[in-house]
Amino acid sequence: MGSTGVRIAIDAMGGDHAPGEIVAGAIRASEELGVKVLLVGDPQQIAAALPPKTNLERVEIVPAEEAITMDEEPLNAVRRKRKASINVAMDLVKQQKADAVFSAGHSGAAMAAALLRLGRLPGIDRPAIGTVFPTIKAGKPVLILDVGANVDSRPKFLEQFAVMGSTYSQYVLGVAKPEVGLLNIGEEETKGNEVALRAHQLLKENSQINFIGNAEGRDVLSGNFDVIVCDGFVGNVLLKFAEAVGEVILQILREELPQGLHGQIGTAILKPNLKRVKQRMDHAEHGGALLLGVAGVCFIGHGSSQAPSIFNAIRTAKEAVDNQVLRRLQSQYETIEQETS
Repeated sequence: MGSTGVRIAIDAMGGDHAPGEIVAGAIRASEELGVKVLLVGDPQQIAAALPPKTNLERVEIVPAEEAITMDEEPLNAVRRKRKASINVAMDLVKQQKADAVFSAGHSGAAMAAALLRLGRLPGIDRPAIGTVFPTIKAGKPVLILDVGANVDSRPKFLEQFAVMGSTYSQYVLGVAKPEVGLLNIGEEETKGNEVALRAHQLLKENSQINFIGNAEGRDVLSGNFDVIVCDGFVGNVLLKFAEAVGEVILQILREELPQGLHGQIGTAILKPNLKRVKQRMDHAEHGGALLLGVAGVCFIGHGSSQAPSIFNAIRTAKEAVDNQVLRRLQSQYETIEQETS
């Protein structure tokens, strides 16, 4: 189900390269994807970043008086700066003036603003940040959640993450029957701490998901799982490590392939292949992480995001809206509550 009327509210002041790169990625998305972008922030700075001949039919500048910086405590800043760009962007979703929101700014502030402005979905105790990793199997990514929203998670939270992740994997990533795993120190169901043991039992008994067992660290990029759940502490460490490994491999390729005449010839021959390698490994190709569990479609990007990442995040947000992920999540939890009542 496609749509050309999707409206995306964008925190234009969030991120290391705001507003220039944010605006550039958003304008490209408006042109190539047909979405309407609502650029939230300082009107003068945003207007100065607009390229010549911008089609203003699909671009709107929404004024915001303040911005939240990376060194501020997120919850206090969100409460204190009511007119901050991230708050204004969330309000656009709450008021149904936008269908989704994206920010590459302070991720903690984005999550706090989403919870305070939009609230949690009924039946969800804690939201989770989900991000897509490439795997050894081409065209088969894995969704990892939580990667930073919750430092500690109860077994019940992990079960909820699995249901939300499975729904997203099915309707946005196109996996017919997502295979779900629990990140653990061993594949046997008797392995792990008390949280892992109890979570394994809950996942095993949940008819809403296709749980296939524990996933060890070496399984994360194997392509044998479509969704892997863990607490936000472990997930964030995993995310940062995977990004670093990808950057190291790409850097090694850059340094080693051009060595000598044979290397230069080989690099020229392999250039199309190397481009595909970069596309599979580079986190910029995915653009952002989805905040699942709040009553709105919210994407959080890297602070270092540049225009290509912004474009890809908006593309993914549009896909989430087009495939009615929010409604499907609500429906899933209405079913669970009916079964348990």
